[in-house]
Amino acid sequence: MRFAREGRPFIVAASIIALAAVAAAYRWPVAFLVGVATVCVLFALWVAYFFRDPERRGERGPRLVIAPADGKVVQAVEVDEPAFMHGRALRIAIFMNVFSVHVNRYPVTGRVAYAHYNPGKFLNAAADKASIENEMSSVGIECGAHRVLVRQIAGLIARRIVTYSRPGDHAEQGERFGLIRFGSRVDVYLPVGSAPRVRVGDHTAAGSTVIAELP
Repeated sequence: MRFAREGRPFIVAASIIALAAVAAAYRWPVAFLVGVATVCVLFALWVAYFFRDPERRGERGPRLVIAPADGKVVQAVEVDEPAFMHGRALRIAIFMNVFSVHVNRYPVTGRVAYAHYNPGKFLNAAADKASIENEMSSVGIECGAHRVLVRQIAGLIARRIVTYSRPGDHAEQGERFGLIRFGSRVDVYLPVGSAPRVRVGDHTAAGSTVIAELP
């Protein structure tokens, strides 16, 4: 299985702790040490599972918008987005829990024209005001005649947003552009007139699920 490179130090550290705990339980097989070893092994397995980075396949096309994140659609609403869209936009918000794949992928192919990081709070990422008040990183993509904005938003547990994108970079639909550690949300802002192909409550797979079609 492939793992996100940002997660490898965590996987190694958790594995070392688990091995040390197992060795201690083998050397001194008392109930307490056996219990600690069991917890450490389960935690190490969860850390590896959290940072998994599976290959993804699916529909591709210049009018299609692919899910940038695994998770549950919690919003599909028209809003104002002044930073990059400069007006009204369709926002589709995807909430990731601690069991989701947290690697994020480009929803469209184009050129990165905007990249901006905002420090902020760590409110529940599923809440509406999280898109305004939380720590976030935004990547704006010019794709033909359209603009698409992807916004990574930190949450209650997520305290580290990783974004590879820089202005001038090529964005390839379905390719990785970052990740968020330990539960969070990703919003996609699309031109008004885009047709959603998901509804609130639907589950998405990054790089595979088509969430909308551009006008």
